[in-house]
Amino acid sequence: MDAETKIIKIIEHIRPYILADGGDLEYISYKDGIVTIALSGACIGCSLIGTTLNDGIKSWIMSEVPEVQDVVLQEGTVELEGYDFY
Repeated sequence: MDAETKIIKIIEHIRPYILADGGDLEYISYKDGIVTIALSGACIGCSLIGTTLNDGIKSWIMSEVPEVQDVVLQEGTVELEGYDFY
């Protein structure tokens, strides 16, 4: 299974948990080791978005797909100012 297929399967597995909290998670792309995703719905403005991204989505993808160097949010999908992304 190639890296992109693994990434999509992981996102499909995580997505129901995000949906259950009123948000949504969408795979956008995988290029040069960087996965781009979009978070929407209740994720916008949520104070836990940094935790969801870094300790949840990014951690899971990077641990399962060693080719991935980073997981980033698609520009313009959420307002990132004030959030702690390490």
